[in-house]
Amino acid sequence: ERVKEVRITLRLTESPVCLVADEQDMGMHLERLLKAAGQKVPVSKPILEVNPHHPLVQRLRDEADEDRFRDWSHVLFDQALLAEGGQLEDPAQFVKRLNQLMLVLGAR
Repeated sequence: ERVKEVRITLRLTESPVCLVADEQDMGMHLERLLKAAGQKVPVSKPILEVNPHHPLVQRLRDEADEDRFRDWSHVLFDQALLAEGGQLEDPAQFVKRLNQLMLVLGAR
């Protein structure tokens, strides 16, 4: 519900995912600037582009546990949001998810 669309991209090399604006939508940076200036901004959702060759995405593809799959998905989205200069809706939840996933990885 946080994205307009999810699509595979081959242009990413080091990042597992990124957020991009749809052709008809304004970019996220411009949207933040207008909001900061007190301007009304039309509501739009970004497109999540996924690098299918990244090890984190491959791990997500193979994840059988639905809760961990959801947590991984949220963490990757939040990372893409931070990389674009955005702010997390719930930073505490991001940290909680990240810590839980690191504990699972450490146990393997």
